[in-house]
Amino acid sequence: MTQPPGQQPPQGGFGAPYDPPPGLYGQPPAAPRPPSAPQPPTAQQPPSAHSPYGQPPRPPVPQQSYGQPQSPAYPQPPAYSQPPTLPSQPPGSGAPGPGGRSRGRTSALVAAVLAGVLAVGGGVWFAVSGDGDGPGKSVVGKPDDGKGGGTEESGAPPTTGVSPAPAPGELNAGREAGEGKVLWVQQNGVDLPRNGADAQGPWIVGDTVVKAMYRTVSAYSLVDGKQKWSLRLTTGVCAAPTRAATDGKIVIGVNDSTAEGAYCDHLQMIDLTTGKAGWRKGYARPGAWDGLSDVTMAINGDVVTVGRTSRTDAYRISDGKVLWGKLPGNCQPFGFVSGDIPIAATSCQTEADDHKEQQVQRIDPATGRVRWTYKVKKGWQVDQFYSVSPLVVSLKKGEEEWAVAVLNADGTYRSQLVGGTDDYEPRCTKEQRTQGRNLDNCVGVAAEADTFYMATKPEFVDKDMTNAVVAFDLSTGKSKWRAAAPAGQTLMPLRVEGGRVLMYLSATKGRGGGIMALAPTGGALLPVLRHPASAAQVERGFFAPLVTYADGRSLLMHPTVSGVTDEEEKAMLTMVAFGD
Repeated sequence: MTQPPGQQPPQGGFGAPYDPPPGLYGQPPAAPRPPSAPQPPTAQQPPSAHSPYGQPPRPPVPQQSYGQPQSPAYPQPPAYSQPPTLPSQPPGSGAPGPGGRSRGRTSALVAAVLAGVLAVGGGVWFAVSGDGDGPGKSVVGKPDDGKGGGTEESGAPPTTGVSPAPAPGELNAGREAGEGKVLWVQQNGVDLPRNGADAQGPWIVGDTVVKAMYRTVSAYSLVDGKQKWSLRLTTGVCAAPTRAATDGKIVIGVNDSTAEGAYCDHLQMIDLTTGKAGWRKGYARPGAWDGLSDVTMAINGDVVTVGRTSRTDAYRISDGKVLWGKLPGNCQPFGFVSGDIPIAATSCQTEADDHKEQQVQRIDPATGRVRWTYKVKKGWQVDQFYSVSPLVVSLKKGEEEWAVAVLNADGTYRSQLVGGTDDYEPRCTKEQRTQGRNLDNCVGVAAEADTFYMATKPEFVDKDMTNAVVAFDLSTGKSKWRAAAPAGQTLMPLRVEGGRVLMYLSATKGRGGGIMALAPTGGALLPVLRHPASAAQVERGFFAPLVTYADGRSLLMHPTVSGVTDEEEKAMLTMVAFGD
């Protein structure tokens, strides 16, 4: 059934609670409350009831709350020679499908929750110690503070003795007219720690792609995949921003030691254009809440912010100077969004209250000064920022309730998405096993001034998984149209460019994937870059990949590298690039 659009707050009523109209979803009118009392969302149902969108309840899926111990292992992708095994659970079972987490009942948008939100006035894109690093010199971290930093040249990494990755010429053999080609393929080639390792990046700097994993940061040519440089670190990478600064510099999080369970409490600056390491320093993480929480990193101009449950610290990227730390008052930012618009999520509760009262704020990253605040209903948490211009925010309550809010540029309420009967499944990399948990790392979502695009959850159709993309009107929250993926394939929006929404189309047996586009009015899918069918088996082996598209080239990268045996781990393909 279709739900009514969210209600706008009363004009001039910032800071005052407001309710949805009486009888919404057939419920009795809410009892009047004093203006100062928080209002509960009236659309929520008891756990045993059907969801507001007519879907039966599903078993809740454990999810990692901000500030809790690290989540379990990310599902491991198969080797390139083996297509992913389709899950045996029927659609709607709550089991994770291809491409990301299962929200259980959170997949249905809670249409009226934001009517209980208080408003106070005022784009991503997504890879190993030497995975395919090849011959040449590498740069190794050398302690400058007793725990790391500095540089030192080392010899070439040892050969792995595993079968080489398939050659592009082999994969391109027999490709058809209109199809692009495989530009290069890279495999791991390195024995990683038990349970493998998670990837950070990729970051595109000119014609170079840079990735970080385990104890190595490496750069490769986007044209042919040849290594340009490799920086070896003394301790493992544990967190990183989704974007680098415009001058190519980045600050990543690194562990304090090589011991199992090492602390993610050091920062390392790197120039991605040259591969040279810059300043390195540690920061304090006192108390259980700070120590257990994930690290959220973002870059805004020449500032890198390092957020945790209890505070954020800001540093100048160029020289490592500390700009600010804990702010006055009880409300502290725990994560920013990288880019030109510094949006942050803040927590206002004490440790005893589990940090459940949160806000969305615009904060000057250089000074910590708050420009405006949007208060989220107590009990709801900021989950992800799907877009900052326009501002689209994912909110969650516990493990079963989910809502998407749309805000104006000044932080005032604009609308809320009305989910209808669909399940939605953006894919966000925060469920990986790293100690980083950024708030701006999702695929499956894209936005422009008036429209928001989101992928539905893949479902079985004739034994293959497929999904659709739904377009929402940001002024009303209502869906405008939906576009189905071809049978056996899935669509994941990436971004809006040139008036079209760009999407990744997954491969299926005998058919390659590629980059597709849709007009703002929907209609037929328009091919932008078709991946060759002759490489479909390799492409299908990239299960839930991180995807980027730039300058006519697409890149798929595994978010996690692991294998049942050392040989399988070394042979695993980690990146594949396509182009014309």
